[in-house]
Amino acid sequence: MDLPVMPPVKPMLAKAVKKIPPGMQYEAKWDGFRALAHRDGAELFLGSRTGKPLGRYFPELADALLARLPERCVVDGEIVIEHDGRLDFDRLSERIHPAESRVRMLADTTPSRFIAFDLLALGDESFLDTPLAERRATLERVLAGVTPPVHLAPATRDPAVAARWFEQYEGAGLDGVIAKPLDLPYRPDERLMYKIKHERTADVVVAGYRLHKSGPVVGSLLLGLYDDRGALQHVGVCAAFTAKRRAELIEELAPLVMDPATGHPWAAWAEEAAHEGARLPGAPSRWSGKKDLSWVALRPERVCEVGYDHMEGDRFRHTAQFKRWRPDRTPESCGYGQLEEPVSYDLAEILGRD
Repeated sequence: MDLPVMPPVKPMLAKAVKKIPPGMQYEAKWDGFRALAHRDGAELFLGSRTGKPLGRYFPELADALLARLPERCVVDGEIVIEHDGRLDFDRLSERIHPAESRVRMLADTTPSRFIAFDLLALGDESFLDTPLAERRATLERVLAGVTPPVHLAPATRDPAVAARWFEQYEGAGLDGVIAKPLDLPYRPDERLMYKIKHERTADVVVAGYRLHKSGPVVGSLLLGLYDDRGALQHVGVCAAFTAKRRAELIEELAPLVMDPATGHPWAAWAEEAAHEGARLPGAPSRWSGKKDLSWVALRPERVCEVGYDHMEGDRFRHTAQFKRWRPDRTPESCGYGQLEEPVSYDLAEILGRD
């Protein structure tokens, strides 16, 4: 492979802002795996945001990208999987599996798509120093009429359209809106774009914690919500405490520690079979590898308010943010019913019908 921009390349990133800024190009924020596709004739390298190869996990994309991308190019995009008209991150995560036979089976049953939204190189020319507006125009030209499973990401310069996308597209599993300055060159691994994500709050039960890697202080709080059967389901964690606050939480939560955890709603977490039909902390994961998933059980008596952006099924998609304790709320009152549900929106309306 001999391209003007060679792998590995870390993609350009975005920093969070509260509102959609004016005077920019706007795109949907896709909830998938960021990937850069390097093609040089019959050679293709699909790299992750950390530069690691992704090609073996998405074999169905190799032929598709070779057939649809320009002969020699570097394209920035996102790998996604659709299910029932929505992006499905859980099904996407299943692809990161050591067994080639399983990856091949999943490629047949839940095929992926590649959403292209930036151009880093074409032919012998690097586009890293080219303004975004020119990169986008060239990308639109070379991908004109592209067919699934490769897609050109919709883009607009109208902030009113971006605001409508922000409200509607969440129903198809998208994650917000990205704003890009029109004169912005491509700068790998720098946060020069802007992301606008949904902000919501929920009252949740604190039912345990994990220790921080720095020592015997709280690393993250384990959060739960009651389902309509009265079972406490693990929905995620909140973290990002200061070092001082981590130490304070150890003392603050000490009276609630259950050791042993007999009688705790998640006491069977270490048994693989217990995760079938229930959401417990410490679920087996291809992401966690040999990571210590043990945790300290707490009597589920305290409630806190957390901020979150959106749900993935019955859990928080990302780490939640601790807001405050809620001594006025009972744990039993913290159920899924309080969560805001986005209006459903068919992904095909964004990408076009296959």
